[in-house]
Amino acid sequence: MDTMLVPPWLESLLSSAFFTACRTHGDAARSECNMYCLDCEGDAFCFYCRSSRHKDHQVIQIRRSSYHDVVRVSEIQKVLDISGIQTYVINSARVLFLNERPQPKSGKGVAHICEICGRSLLDPLRFCSLGCKLVGIKRNGDASFNLEAKDEVLMESREGKSRIVSSRKGEELRAGSQQDIYPSTPPPPSSSARRRKGIPHRAPFGS
Repeated sequence: MDTMLVPPWLESLLSSAFFTACRTHGDAARSECNMYCLDCEGDAFCFYCRSSRHKDHQVIQIRRSSYHDVVRVSEIQKVLDISGIQTYVINSARVLFLNERPQPKSGKGVAHICEICGRSLLDPLRFCSLGCKLVGIKRNGDASFNLEAKDEVLMESREGKSRIVSSRKGEELRAGSQQDIYPSTPPPPSSSARRRKGIPHRAPFGS
């Protein structure tokens, strides 16, 4: 799969088994394998494995909701373009699901469904999970997980806007400087503003 669309570690992440007991630290309190290293692209591991073997690596933590694996949006959006995927707020955190979840056929009143598995969605989006977006990319190639491509588009858009704004500011500055250098000539006084004559005085009466 083209790494410009899908990073090489994603399929390994989606196929990994999480929340199993760590073989090395099985007797410890936090021995659930709920972490994944994007640099090593290996199996899931626990909190203690991270401290010893993945200290300086890029690691994401997997969580669970109703027996399904989820990841926090705040973590995954740093490494993947998750546009088009439905997100949910669970325990005050916004998350998205790793893989599709079985669901009975949606009723007629459902407005939005996943393009791949047909699951009902809350918002007008394309996919219900990372896995479904991956399938959609493989089928159609009209989406991407690549952040760099998304950032380039955003940068071009922002640069275009900034050029417009800066040109407008330049015009305003030039207009202002011209007004400062060449002050406008005051308008001539209107006819109604002519100077009034003094109050007439009558000559004194003769004696």
